[in-house]
Amino acid sequence: MPDEIRGSSPENVQNKWVIQLCHGYDMPFHDVARQYAALFSGTEYKVATVFLTGKKNEQVAGLVGSDEVVFLENTSKDIRGLKLKQIRQVRELCSKRYYEFCIAHRFKSVYVATHVPNLFVIGVQHAFGGYKRWGRRFYTQRQQNNLALIGVSNAVRDDIRACLPKFPEENIVTLYNRIDIQQQKSYLMAREEARQILNLPNDAFVFANVGRLHPDKDQSTLLKAFALICKEHPKALLAIIGKGRLEESLKAEVKTLGIEEQARFTGVIPDAGKYFRAFDGYILTSDHEPFGMVLLEAMVAGIPIAACNTGGAPEVVGNTGMTFDFGDFSELARAMKKMLSINSEQRQVAAQAMENRLASHFSDEAVREAFWQLPFVQPFSG
Repeated sequence: MPDEIRGSSPENVQNKWVIQLCHGYDMPFHDVARQYAALFSGTEYKVATVFLTGKKNEQVAGLVGSDEVVFLENTSKDIRGLKLKQIRQVRELCSKRYYEFCIAHRFKSVYVATHVPNLFVIGVQHAFGGYKRWGRRFYTQRQQNNLALIGVSNAVRDDIRACLPKFPEENIVTLYNRIDIQQQKSYLMAREEARQILNLPNDAFVFANVGRLHPDKDQSTLLKAFALICKEHPKALLAIIGKGRLEESLKAEVKTLGIEEQARFTGVIPDAGKYFRAFDGYILTSDHEPFGMVLLEAMVAGIPIAACNTGGAPEVVGNTGMTFDFGDFSELARAMKKMLSINSEQRQVAAQAMENRLASHFSDEAVREAFWQLPFVQPFSG
């Protein structure tokens, strides 16, 4: 390993370090950085988290749980094209300290990191289609000797494998996103307080959906399903939280369906997860959601869930919630009716099942154990 590229003097190897390279820190990615930094809690490793874009932000630095946080302060425009400046920046960082390996989020970070000679890179893919472009496929195949890839769900992992058939299959794996369960619980507002802030009546049965108003999120199916149950359940209410380019068309559909009195668009609500106890049921209608962090927030709140059975959502929900076929509003309406009939004892049983699943699959502790068992990570665990 050339010293001019990667620092390897004795004073630089007293501690083991990992470098984490992130495109930026807009939500959810500063929490993603925290999740991956938490993998090294209780180990001999220290973590340096580097954000390619975004101005220096002390609040973000405090949230990511790393031993060192570096803001390279590029703009999104800066990291288009060949990214020569960013490659020089990261090489310079690696010349000052020896890093055992790198965790790089999204393809641009992977591309930059793989230009540091002899640095083993673990690339994390958070969405579908990240390796569909011919140029990305060609480049990634050529880096396979010093690169492993993680998908945030089996669905994303399989998408990567399909795009990279010549890449060693055992080096394309799944590592789930996770949530700090106790911290998220501490954020949750009491039901009455949350409803007061959201202007929701106490006696309503509130279904909720949080996300961009975008075709991929398919709130239209949710509106159609809700319309089927409205007349039979006049105290049912639907809260759609978010904004996007479909807002006007969805509001027009609400009028067409005649559900104006029971369907509400709240716009964007910052830190929406802390209000989840205000809801009686959570609905995810997205087509091919890569994972669905919002499902983890709903599970922490212990509210019944119905999720579309595409993408990573079924892997998150498991047997603790209901699933339905994409676009099938009749099937979704049946699931919503079941939610309306759940009694308090059944709700408690379901909430406990969700908490158990969170602890076993999506907690920092569970995923940390899974991470250190990955075949390409084990050589670094000694």
